[in-house]
Amino acid sequence: MYRFQLRPATTDDLDALTALEQRCFSSDRLSRRSFRKWLKRQHSGLIVALDDDNALAGYVLVLLQPGTRLARLYSIAVDPKQRGRNLGEKLMEAAEDYALQQRRPYLRLEVRKDNAAAIALYEKRGYRLFAQTPDYYEDHQDALRYQKRLLYLPDNAERLHLPWVQQTTPFTCGPACLMMALAALKQQPPSTTEELLLWREATTIFMTAGHGGCHPMGLALAARQRGLEARVWCNQTGPLFVDSVRDPEKKAVITTLHNYFVEACKAQSLPVCYEDFSAADLDDAITAGNIVLVLISTWRLDGRKAPHWVAISGSDEECFYIHDPDPGEDQAPLDCQHVPITREKFDQMRKYGQAKLRTAVVLSV
Repeated sequence: MYRFQLRPATTDDLDALTALEQRCFSSDRLSRRSFRKWLKRQHSGLIVALDDDNALAGYVLVLLQPGTRLARLYSIAVDPKQRGRNLGEKLMEAAEDYALQQRRPYLRLEVRKDNAAAIALYEKRGYRLFAQTPDYYEDHQDALRYQKRLLYLPDNAERLHLPWVQQTTPFTCGPACLMMALAALKQQPPSTTEELLLWREATTIFMTAGHGGCHPMGLALAARQRGLEARVWCNQTGPLFVDSVRDPEKKAVITTLHNYFVEACKAQSLPVCYEDFSAADLDDAITAGNIVLVLISTWRLDGRKAPHWVAISGSDEECFYIHDPDPGEDQAPLDCQHVPITREKFDQMRKYGQAKLRTAVVLSV
C-alpha cells in the first residue's frame, strides 16, 4: 500500500511545487509567483502530499470566496511517477475536508472537456456537471464546471436559466444585471452599447465618491421600455442614495431624478411596493418564473460597503444563488456565477447604507 503524508504547504515547498507544475502541465501552469501569492492569501488552502522519501508527490489548491459558502478547487496535480496510486483521490478528500473546516459546504471545479480520467474521478466522488465554458484554456479547450454539495443532499429545486453578463465599467452593475434578464427572458444578446444606454436611463448621476449607480425604478422603467414586465420593492418612500453624498447640489440632483422616476412609474402604471420584502417573497417570485435583481452592500464580499446590483439565479432551502456581474481584481468570472450565499448572510447583504435601504426589481415577460 502506498502511503503519503499530507500537510499544508510552506514557502520551503516553492521550488518543488514549481518543478512539479512543469512536469505535470504543458500549459495553464501556475508560476512560482502564483504559488507564493496563494501561500500568503488568507482565503486559500494549499495542501501538499509527500512520499516515503519526503519528496513532493502532488498538491491541491482550494480558494475560498469571501462572503459566500463557496470553495473552488483551483488546481490539483499528481507527479506522473505517482499516478495509479490513488493519490488524486486522497488530494480530493483533503480539499473537501479543508473546505468543510472553513465552513464551505460547496466545492466547485473546472476540468478540461477532454480530460476523461479527471472527469471520471470527479463524477465518482459525486460532483455534478452544471455548466460548460467554451474556449477557457490557453489551447482553446472548453471547461466543464462541476459542483459538489459537501454537507447536504441535493434537492430538486430548479435553477433559473440565467446567462451571466460581466459589467464592462466600474459603475454599470445594474445594467449588466438587467442584460442578464433580457438575455434570459427576451433572448436579447448583451452589448456594451446597450449597457451604457441602460445606465444613462437609470442612473442617479451621483453616488458615493464616483459615478452614480442605478435607481431601482430607473432599472424597472428601462426594462419596461424593452418589453419586460417589471415591479419594484422598496422599503423607503423618500429619495434614495442622498445619504451617500455630502454636496447639497449633488443631493438636489439625486432628489430630482428620484422624483422623476416616481412620477414616470405612476404614469406607466408600473407597480412600486413601498414595503420590505422577505426571503419568502423572493422564493415566490423565483418559483413564478421571475428574475429578481437585488441591491446589496458589498461589505461582506470585499469590505467596501459599496452599493451593488446582483441577479438571483436560483434558491434552495439553504442558500440564494447570485450572479455577480463584477469579478473584481482577484476573482475569475466563473467564481461570480451561481454563487451560493446562505439565507442569513444574504439577508444581511441586502441592506445598504445608514438608512438600511432594501430594494429589488422583479422582472418577467
